Amino acid sequence: MNLKITRTNSKNQDFIKLTRHLDAYLKITDEDEHDFYNQYNNIDVLQFVVVTYVDEIAVGCGAIKKFDSDSVEVKRMFVSSEKRGRGIAQKTLTELETWAKELSYKKCILETGKRQVEAVQFYHKCNYKIIPNYAQYRRMENSICFEKYI
Repeated sequence: MNLKITRTNSKNQDFIKLTRHLDAYLKITDEDEHDFYNQYNNIDVLQFVVVTYVDEIAVGCGAIKKFDSDSVEVKRMFVSSEKRGRGIAQKTLTELETWAKELSYKKCILETGKRQVEAVQFYHKCNYKIIPNYAQYRRMENSICFEKYI
C-alpha cells in the first residue's frame, strides 16, 4: 500500500469529492437532524485540509479549523468504506494533530454523532476524551464531543 498524505485547502477537488461521500453517509446516520449538523459543515471556511492517497487514489480526508486561541476543531474526517480498517484514518488524524501543533495549538476538539459507533470507537482508540458538548452541539442529544491535548 503506497500511502501519501497531502496538506492542502478546501479547494482541492479530491477533498470536495470525498466530503460529498461523507455527506451522503451522514444524511443517513443523522436522520432528521441532518440539516442542523450540515449547516456547520461548510467546507469553504477550511484552510487546513489533508487528503490521504493510496496508490494515487484519494481515499481519506480531514481538516482542522481554529476554535479558540488554544484549540482547533477537527472537521470532515472520512475514509472511503472500502479502505477502512487499514490505519488510514489514524494516519490522517495524526497528520492533522501534527499540523495543529506546528500552528501552536495545544488541543484538538471535535464532535461526532452517537449513531456513528465506529467514529466514537476510533476517537477513543486515538486517546480522545469525552467532554461536555460545546457551542452549537450543547443541546444535541445525538452529539458526543471529544478533546485531546497534543
